[in-house]
Amino acid sequence: MPKTVGVAVSNAAFHFDKLYTYAVMPDQQNQVRLGSMVLVPFGRGSRPRMGVVLACDAEPENAKLKYIFDVAPASACLTEELLELVRFLKARTFCTWYEAVKAVIPYGAQYKPALAADGVTPVLQKQLVRHTEILYSLAGPLPQKPKPTAKQLAAVALLGGGPRTQADLETHGISRAVAENLCAKGVLASQRVNKSIDLYAHIPQEAEHLELTKEQQDAYQALAPHLETGRPHAALLYGVTGSGKTLVFLQLIQRCLDLGRTALVLVPEISLTPQMIRRLKARFGRRVAVQHSALNHTERLLQWQMIQDGGADIVVGTRSAVFAPLEKIGLIVIDEEQEHTYRSESAPRYSAHEVARWRAAKNGAMLVLASATPSTETFYEAQAGRCQLVRLTRRYAGQPLPSVQIVDMRAELAAGNPREISLALEDALKENLAAGKQAILLLNRRGYQTMAQCEDCRQVLKCPKCSVPMVYHKAGGGRLLCHYCGTQLSPRPETCPACGGRLQYWGFGTQKAEEELAALFPEARVLRMDQDTTAAKDAHEKLLAQFARHEYDIMVGTQMVAKGLDFEDVTLVGVLGIDSLLFAQGFRASETVFSLVTQVVGRSGRASSPGRAIIQTTDPANQVLALAAAQDYDAFFAQEIEYRRLGLYPPFCSLCIVSFSGKKEGEVAQAAARFGQLLAGLAVKQPDIPLRVLGPTPGSILMINEVYRYKLTIKCRNDKRFRALLRQALGLYEQEKLPARAALAVDMHSDGEI
Repeated sequence: MPKTVGVAVSNAAFHFDKLYTYAVMPDQQNQVRLGSMVLVPFGRGSRPRMGVVLACDAEPENAKLKYIFDVAPASACLTEELLELVRFLKARTFCTWYEAVKAVIPYGAQYKPALAADGVTPVLQKQLVRHTEILYSLAGPLPQKPKPTAKQLAAVALLGGGPRTQADLETHGISRAVAENLCAKGVLASQRVNKSIDLYAHIPQEAEHLELTKEQQDAYQALAPHLETGRPHAALLYGVTGSGKTLVFLQLIQRCLDLGRTALVLVPEISLTPQMIRRLKARFGRRVAVQHSALNHTERLLQWQMIQDGGADIVVGTRSAVFAPLEKIGLIVIDEEQEHTYRSESAPRYSAHEVARWRAAKNGAMLVLASATPSTETFYEAQAGRCQLVRLTRRYAGQPLPSVQIVDMRAELAAGNPREISLALEDALKENLAAGKQAILLLNRRGYQTMAQCEDCRQVLKCPKCSVPMVYHKAGGGRLLCHYCGTQLSPRPETCPACGGRLQYWGFGTQKAEEELAALFPEARVLRMDQDTTAAKDAHEKLLAQFARHEYDIMVGTQMVAKGLDFEDVTLVGVLGIDSLLFAQGFRASETVFSLVTQVVGRSGRASSPGRAIIQTTDPANQVLALAAAQDYDAFFAQEIEYRRLGLYPPFCSLCIVSFSGKKEGEVAQAAARFGQLLAGLAVKQPDIPLRVLGPTPGSILMINEVYRYKLTIKCRNDKRFRALLRQALGLYEQEKLPARAALAVDMHSDGEI
């Protein structure tokens, strides 16, 4: 009987996602193992599909087993820990097997079906062909007859210091023809090697001695012993903005490496990676690898392979870096741990916190969560003693916290100022510019104007495919743009499509702020940081480097300017248009505003000059803004935890959002209601499983790209029994053929909004 394996196949819908049994050809017996990437015949037409082997010696389902078409080389095999991660994601996030596989392996390391040279045989082909280059080395002496040319002498002299690539030789003016001629004479030897890439080689390594303050040293001493126990440990490093949390992690990373272990550092978004990479590269040089979505596929693959081959012992990156194939992990740091970007909104819908906890437990590592505004759940865990709490209460070098002024924008309008920049902020910017200092303005809306409304029928012009207003972007010729599906109207309409009345444009986005600042301060150099200006590769790093070099005086931008940035000449921060977030839906709305305002205010006065901040709002008495202005996290937490307790929100329960989407609104609403009934019917039989089902209700945005969205909100305890109950309900949903009406997705880490 042939060897059999259980294979998870690609493109499987959730309801038929299981391991399928295949036979292995005799000549493949030694190649196919647990974690192997394979190509298999699937379905009635035996079409080639990608798969991964997740079980060996699987029980045959019938006597007529199909044979595997092709198997990838052993180097593409998933490691034992990555295999376990795949199983963990499948169990916790309700994704398919192959969605979990694609999450833990970068695109470039994956395979796709192709045909062999005969045009018939299905074979595997890498998604990305590895780039190679020629490496030259000295192989023998240079003959003196005929007389060597200057270029030949230069080539031999250069290679005397060790092998060089063709690109290296060319930068020194030595062509490939010269090198190949020397190879023909036996002077040089050449070989093709995989191209390597040191992404941030331009950052010089500095042997800086970190001078910790007494408070930082105490924090380090409280945390460092847990690196040495070999047992998992979780800690919250909670410090006011500018208290120097990064210096504490750098010392912890150094200690971790000294112990022969590896470290993983996560940051919440791409805009923060350049500064963190710079700090780590300057200290640790080539030992640092980078993983984030702004890298192209080749760069990401080369970095991933460097980690897999043991060429890096520190990895820094955004959410997906939590899957880096590091071994012997001793430390995982999640910086700005409260950020929602650590939660994936597409399958697999995982939380980087949950995966990091699992990997820390697996490796006996320390997990350090760091923030000036920890999430309510994390701080609750720390207060309950389930996580070590380490505080930094003072700014590094003793700088005071910024002074904060709250400006009532209703009073500004009443006093005859129709602009979005208040008189107080205008005066402060004037003083700041005169002093040669820099300012950061936060405005969490990109575009020029955020709404077009008819003067006659009062209808707001919405995207034809989504139930959201279109946003006017003046830059690039002037057009209306949907920020959800990308639909454009150009040129911008002047009359209402419903009644023909005149359209009036309202609102204030980053483009208009940039224009208003240019009119108020024509001599000032204004930098706009939003999704439009940072779309190009490395744009974040280049723009932030220019701001650091004082090539700009004022930076205006969306949330990407609010966190983690450290510029010593920024002494003024302005917060504009915060009200839209203040009155947003979702149980985390207050936490989001408190965190954002606290964080952006904390960008000011981080060096010798004192900082100040101005918050503009139409609700100046708002308690959340007052506490953020005072940087009083403890008072905010005391208020927020009571609201969570009364409303039964996390940390007092888990929140599971089951979302439904489809082309016909009625069918989507019916499918959501039916799933609620199926779940309720199963729950009645197990009354000791605590849960509350709310809804179904329309999504916070009902339609995106012509797809209607509804949701059920389930307050539950996220344990094995609840997940098993949910799986049963998903099985019944499939039996009733409801997926044809509405696609379903489960999110155990949502903030309640879809």
